[in-house]
Amino acid sequence: MRVRRLRSGLRGWGGVGAMAVVCVLALAFVLVLPATRSHGGPPPAAGGAGAARGVQARAGDCDDGDVQNRSLAPADADGPAVERIRKRGSLVVGVDQNSYGWGYRNPNSTSDDLDGFDIALARRIAQDLLGSPTKVTFRAIPTNEREHAVESGRVDLVVRTMTITCKRLEKVAFSAPYFLTGQQVLAPRTSPITGYDASLAGKKVCSATGSTAYDHLSADRKSGALPASTDISTTVPNQLDCLVRLQLGDVDAVVTDGALAASQAAQDPAVELKGGTFTKEYYGVAMQRGADDLVRQVNRSLEDYRKDGGWKAAYDHWLSATLGKDSESATPPAPAYR
Repeated sequence: MRVRRLRSGLRGWGGVGAMAVVCVLALAFVLVLPATRSHGGPPPAAGGAGAARGVQARAGDCDDGDVQNRSLAPADADGPAVERIRKRGSLVVGVDQNSYGWGYRNPNSTSDDLDGFDIALARRIAQDLLGSPTKVTFRAIPTNEREHAVESGRVDLVVRTMTITCKRLEKVAFSAPYFLTGQQVLAPRTSPITGYDASLAGKKVCSATGSTAYDHLSADRKSGALPASTDISTTVPNQLDCLVRLQLGDVDAVVTDGALAASQAAQDPAVELKGGTFTKEYYGVAMQRGADDLVRQVNRSLEDYRKDGGWKAAYDHWLSATLGKDSESATPPAPAYR
């Protein structure tokens, strides 16, 4: 198959040409990922009869400083959401397919399977819900489509480096946090940019549409925390597209989660992280509001995943090489429930 031969030739994903080909291939796969050893069709749209009413906090009484502590307590809960998934026999999960270490197609593998930390977590949830890690259908979801994919019922879950925020709680429910990160600047090694500071004056910065990175850039430029001359007009549907823009010289820097930026720096030795993280953010699994039974089941999976060493094994395998064995991110966040 021609696509597979092209993919296997992109060893390491380094350089502009390789990254450009990866993005072309990504567009061909977006939203049409095949089932990965799975069966069944898409879940029904939200709001079906009998759905339990959600009790997670809305943005109006929410504080982003402790938003990660507002999920429901774990339980082996039965309900309409879990029943639909079990009846279908497959968990439908929105994921990334282009983020090295998180959700990606390994260019050095002859398999079409996805790899990465988020993929391993999705398989663990499928194992706990359906008795097998292979009973999962992966669907590629762009960064700016994550909330809509959940709201519309196109997927049961989104496991895609998605930060828990009060704004997003208006549209989706979240699990307890499963990863700690923060926003960071990525730029060429030769760049005079030193971090998220005055060195961004007059620079063109790329971020993903609908991302917390863009939210911070916009708010900080309005407040004066970021130089008014910083150009933040370049936004893209998928965060990886920012790296390609950077490599092509279209932008001067990228702002994204430090966990993602570290993986991108590992792929291309011409870029590096500039300065430390300037926020503290937590990734969560996104689900439909009102699917309390599914939220509790996912939190049960996360609880067990932390306790039995599965989380740590996944971190060591997929992320320790880029984030470090002793970084703040190397330990799973301690959950607190509403």
